[in-house]
Amino acid sequence: MTTRDTTAVRREGGGTPVLALDGLGWRVGGATIVEDVGLTVGEGEFLAFIGPNGAGKTSLFNLISGIVRPTAGTLALDGTDLTDLPVHTRARRGIGRTFQTSSLWPGMSVAEHVRLAAQAVHGGSHRLWRRAGTYAREVGAVLERTGLGDRADATAGELSHGEKRKLELAVLLVGEPRLMLLDEPMAGVSAEEVPALTELIRALHREEGRTVLMVEHHMDVLLGLADRLAVMHHGRLLALDTPEAVTTDPVVQRAYLGEGL
Repeated sequence: MTTRDTTAVRREGGGTPVLALDGLGWRVGGATIVEDVGLTVGEGEFLAFIGPNGAGKTSLFNLISGIVRPTAGTLALDGTDLTDLPVHTRARRGIGRTFQTSSLWPGMSVAEHVRLAAQAVHGGSHRLWRRAGTYAREVGAVLERTGLGDRADATAGELSHGEKRKLELAVLLVGEPRLMLLDEPMAGVSAEEVPALTELIRALHREEGRTVLMVEHHMDVLLGLADRLAVMHHGRLLALDTPEAVTTDPVVQRAYLGEGL
């Protein structure tokens, strides 16, 4: 079995990890959803989570982002304990999140989505439309970064699934998150659009040095992106190691796929 390695890959050497989980757990009634998860994530690292449906991957993201509060353990961002802080405070501290299911407004334009996100970051939502011009350059820059520069005036309802995922990333990026949590970004995306979306995520990680945690079922995508793979099984961290070590681990293969990855 792969040793549960809690030493993060750090591109800039040692120092305080961006994210540190220690014995994190969540019980609902008599059911254990997440149990005793401990790991650290270094600056600029890409950590991907895999595991069967119901293994606790999204629940772990919910704990990290603050949607639910842990019943055990602690969570720290850059050495600061965030365990008991709400979602909006964690977001201001730098934890950004996308979701499996799109939360976009179909009738709202691409640019308006990003402008609203920028306004939320800078505050003063009641002044949004009076100050719309203030955000034009920022919105334009983020849309160009995500490949949506020519879709600024389109409504979200007019976008393909792949473009919607790019818009969700644009909404996330305008807040310049310290830590990006991407929950199944390829869900619903056509095979033709997966490569472009993968390259966008790769660029955010490698060219901009973003620290990324991602849940994804497309193993071919993850193997080209992740520094390490974390395998969740029955709410626990079964393995945490390099993609090569995890995908050849017989225990992981029996628990997760029943055959080689």
